[in-house]
Amino acid sequence: MANHNLKTLSQVLDILRERGITREIRMNEEKQIVLEGTNTTYKPDDLCIIKTYRFEGDSDPEDNAVLYVLQDKDGLQSIIIDSYGAETNYGGEFDDFIRQIPVEERDDFNID
Repeated sequence: MANHNLKTLSQVLDILRERGITREIRMNEEKQIVLEGTNTTYKPDDLCIIKTYRFEGDSDPEDNAVLYVLQDKDGLQSIIIDSYGAETNYGGEFDDFIRQIPVEERDDFNID
């Protein structure tokens, strides 16, 4: 897990979009992990983290973010964006969910 040569979150998102990754997964109000814009819900074992990018704010630790690239069992790739450090955007349930997802980092998502 690297900071990826000082690229910003928006730069990495643009690169991922160019590579066809346009879907986002979020936690809804019912604390379910869903593919945005669909009724598809996921359990941790439905997903695999294939790349993790961390971004650190220059002057404010509150600006720290993490972007996960995930792949589901059908091969659909998507992202999750969250803050990291002292607080998460979603709370403890989200952290627990992320920790349970298997990780198989892939080099084809390295950004230079």
